[in-house]
Amino acid sequence: MVQCEMCGAETSSPKTIKVEGAKLDVCSDCTDFGTEVKDTSSSSASTKYSTGSGSSSSSGGGQSTGSSASSSSSGGSSQRRSDMFDDMDELATDYDERVRNAREDKGLSQSDLANELNEKASLVRKIERGDTLPSDQVQTKLEDFLEINLNAEGSSSEDSEWSGGSSTGSYTLGDVVKRKD
Repeated sequence: MVQCEMCGAETSSPKTIKVEGAKLDVCSDCTDFGTEVKDTSSSSASTKYSTGSGSSSSSGGGQSTGSSASSSSSGGSSQRRSDMFDDMDELATDYDERVRNAREDKGLSQSDLANELNEKASLVRKIERGDTLPSDQVQTKLEDFLEINLNAEGSSSEDSEWSGGSSTGSYTLGDVVKRKD
């Protein structure tokens, strides 16, 4: 039995419909919410998981693949599919402090740094306060000019604490939460 991706009801014969660009496997009661797609089940599965079909349906397709992937027992390999986020670097949680400290080490004011980067001073202020994340372009400019690394790879000690874990359960929320006052 498969769950309907609209209402969650169990159904033995799901129908594939298209709702605002997303293909969903639904029960017969929910087919009125979209237009029914007349495809064979093998071609439907291949287009549902393809990444090159279109950018507008990728967010809806991402939601439907998670629930239908667990319900379908047919499939080739058991390896996890790679996506674009696997190749992206994660921004360090203390990026604001790194930028501020590097700027102060160079003896620059926020407006001086903004002029050097050809950015607005308000953007530099917001980044140093941690109010906004730098775009990829601004991050590259900051890293090159201030000679720092804003990626999280250097701060993986927090994550390694969790991988070891504690079998006694002696961690509390206060042990791991860092407050930004």
